[in-house]
Amino acid sequence: MSMSPEVMEIEGFVTEARGGMYIVRDEAFNEWLCRTYRGTRTDNGPSSLVTVGDLVRIKATSQEDEHEGVIVFVYPRQSALVRKRDIRRNRSKEKIQVIASNIDQLCVVVSADDPPLNLRLIDRYLVFAGSEQMPVLIIINKTDLARQKELEEEMRVYADLGYPLCYVSAESGEGIEALLDLLSGKISAFSGHSGVGKSTLINRLIGEERLKTAEISAGNSRGVHTTTNAVMLSLPGGGYVIDTPGIREFNLSGVTSENLRFWFPEFLESMGNCAYSSCSHTVEPGCGVAQAVEEGRIDARRYESYLAIFDTLDDE
Repeated sequence: MSMSPEVMEIEGFVTEARGGMYIVRDEAFNEWLCRTYRGTRTDNGPSSLVTVGDLVRIKATSQEDEHEGVIVFVYPRQSALVRKRDIRRNRSKEKIQVIASNIDQLCVVVSADDPPLNLRLIDRYLVFAGSEQMPVLIIINKTDLARQKELEEEMRVYADLGYPLCYVSAESGEGIEALLDLLSGKISAFSGHSGVGKSTLINRLIGEERLKTAEISAGNSRGVHTTTNAVMLSLPGGGYVIDTPGIREFNLSGVTSENLRFWFPEFLESMGNCAYSSCSHTVEPGCGVAQAVEEGRIDARRYESYLAIFDTLDDE
């Protein structure tokens, strides 16, 4: 299609994808319904052409008050949540699907109970965030269902490692103001296992019911997935939250059995004591990391998470 040079050009962020159409919010907070066309350009290589969080340039295709346009350019992404795709099994033939982009921090949402606190999942998120050099915030929801002192003791290992923690209850509103302060002025991607109350929490943060929520199944204490596509929502005090699918939807594509150790920062001091420079810290004799675990200098549960992730890397 041809584009008239006098048509107005506008910049904005993609806030939602709807079956080949995109909602773009400009700096005046107008929302434009846009699509791509053959001439849409990008500097992001063989990945998704457009995704939630992208900064784009659009041209209006209708009267200004109708707010319709086409995306003419996608600016380079500063960060991204991605998953690899088999080009034989998708129409777009893209090698990498980008779930969300231009994220300032990854917010890992877990529940204190119902479903039970999942430390293994936290560790997997931390590995992902470390490999992507993405700041991370651990949000513990449903604090109204647990004893605070016991919960803080269980999470102490992460506090001691320097990871920021925020305890909240989407149900009662406890901790919401503190969380809003941590999100202010940033683009934050929320991700977590089903049933942890992520959508309920985001609804509480933005002050309205925008996301669907699901109840926990009484039979197995597991939630029903309610997020299929990412969506970017503005916060009342500034900043944005992006609701994303769980971490199983984006794999540890940048992590290998050789570099996994570096995303467990507590290993670094003990790695120099290993008998072998190429030690994987799994089965080798004279492993400094394993010795530190035995002596209690490295948390045993974290080491078990390392071993579990190590065993799955070939399957990623």
